Amino acid sequence: MGYVNERDQTDQTDLGRVVRNGREILFQGFNWESHKHDWWRNLERKVPDIAKSGFTSVWLPPATHSFSPEGYLPQNLYSLNSSYGSEHLLKALLHKMKQYKVRAMADIVINHRVGTTQGHGGMYNRYDGVPLAWNEHAVTSCSGGLGNRSTGDNFHGVPNIDHSQNFVRKDIIAWLQWLRNTVGFEDFRFDFARGYSAKYVKEYIEGAKPLFSVGEYWDSCNYSGHGLDYNQDSHRQRIINWIDGTGQLSAAFDFTTKGILQEAVKGQFGRLRDSQGKPPGVMGWWPSRAVTFLDNHDTGSTQAHWPFPSNHVMEGYAYILTHPGIPAVFYDHFYDWGDSIHDQIAKLMDIRKSKDIHSRSSIRILEAQSNLYAAIIGDKLTMKIGDGSWSPAGKEWKLATCGHRYAVWHK
Repeated sequence: MGYVNERDQTDQTDLGRVVRNGREILFQGFNWESHKHDWWRNLERKVPDIAKSGFTSVWLPPATHSFSPEGYLPQNLYSLNSSYGSEHLLKALLHKMKQYKVRAMADIVINHRVGTTQGHGGMYNRYDGVPLAWNEHAVTSCSGGLGNRSTGDNFHGVPNIDHSQNFVRKDIIAWLQWLRNTVGFEDFRFDFARGYSAKYVKEYIEGAKPLFSVGEYWDSCNYSGHGLDYNQDSHRQRIINWIDGTGQLSAAFDFTTKGILQEAVKGQFGRLRDSQGKPPGVMGWWPSRAVTFLDNHDTGSTQAHWPFPSNHVMEGYAYILTHPGIPAVFYDHFYDWGDSIHDQIAKLMDIRKSKDIHSRSSIRILEAQSNLYAAIIGDKLTMKIGDGSWSPAGKEWKLATCGHRYAVWHK
């Protein structure tokens, strides 16, 4: 039997059309080096192709002024002039995206903020001379401020924001509402979501009402002396606890699936079925909140902290683009790895759409052994990855697409 996720049958909150619909495909529209390449203009040229390929939302790099060119050390949150381009060029990009009905996702970096002037203890923990002119009480006591202790993990080296302060939350909500209603971002991606309590994310989403939100709750998978453990239930449970903490209003990146999938493709496809016969990541337990992906600007690109094996990338996309969950495609794979990869990914997206695979589609895993994984998704799609020989039984199945170590059939 296929299964439908129990959590999704009992969703109580009205999350809005986007999450209920479950037919999102996200595009991460940058990498770690993008700030060097006139980025807003580059993306604007690609909007027609992004739309034609079927992406519903593009996650843009942090668009506000930052101490570091990549955007992750924000200072003046109300300045839209960044190393990615001017406010004028950003607005031109957002206008083009709106014309093509692709939503813009803002990268929300609110765990930490670089101060402008020295305050308590000689630290740069005051924000004088810029909008949101906070004092040391906006900074956690564990990162050199006069606020309360952090409600999450510390991001080291810069002041961490104390979200337990009412004035801080009020100002952040006003800023998010400005991004949403004035600038024109419709979706949010919450950076370093481990840094502050999920209950604040709930408050921020309720305050600014993005159409779709996803959090980066990234902590380490479970490893032992033999490498990655087969059972990652506690890892995916931590991500699910965070989603619950947001009042179920935010999705989360499925780091569990990434960790398992990139080991599985090396010849351990048995990892792709958990003890209940389900997919082993967040996707297996709560697919409508699981944003599946292979790489991002941290794990891949030039940082390469935890990269997906490059010679197995198409097997990875054959998995996430045919499966439940909300798949995300990385800029580098789609635009920098050659036309063949671009076209293979676009073809898989087209099949997903035409066979109406969505975040809550049922899945039945047929094979999960060392060199072969095969599954039937919904009732109109089957797929396999790995170099084991396999094809679905029955004349009604026709080959929809295939490539190196993957194939997809449809009815």
